[in-house]
Amino acid sequence: MKGITQIQVHPKIGLTFAQGLRSMLRHDPDVMMVGEVRDSETAEITIRSALTGHLVFSTLHTNDAAGGVARLLDMGIEPYLAASSVECFIAQRLVRLVCQACQRTVPAPPELRGDLGAEIHEYLEGTGCGECKQTGYKGRTAIHEFLLITEPVRDLILRRTSAKEIKQQAVRQGMRTLFQDGWDKVRLGLTTPAEVLRVAQKEADAGE
Repeated sequence: MKGITQIQVHPKIGLTFAQGLRSMLRHDPDVMMVGEVRDSETAEITIRSALTGHLVFSTLHTNDAAGGVARLLDMGIEPYLAASSVECFIAQRLVRLVCQACQRTVPAPPELRGDLGAEIHEYLEGTGCGECKQTGYKGRTAIHEFLLITEPVRDLILRRTSAKEIKQQAVRQGMRTLFQDGWDKVRLGLTTPAEVLRVAQKEADAGE
């Protein structure tokens, strides 16, 4: 792709994530995409790249968006660096889409109606057909959780507050959790409650 340079890491010859990042910085890129921040050296270079004016995208392995903060701190990043360089954490999970060829409307069990909303008493599910190979699902979509690093969240990071408290603050300022976004897609008939419950857990006290 024109304007894009890609470097494949090769640890056996010493070309690690960290070495690759150093090489990339010498080219003075506008935007950097780091495949994964997996160690303290890569995390530090990535953070410092962001601090020097580069727009940096990367991935972390965490359970949710707030877990990204804890992961960086666990890797040795100082709270003030994380608070001043990170703009947003986005958590993502994939859920299967209801097969449109065999979808049907089913009543929502009473224990789910509170989560689906008082106005929703039914949802779509696939019965299984040749189009979906008898699974009831065909295709996938993503559910997301966007944690913006606002001033209240920055203060919590600086105080090394737990991921749970950071998530509670984010919910208070309007963040929709993975579970809530998944339930929205159930309302839209895109997926099923079983799929959402498979990839995301309901946090009963997220907003407390």
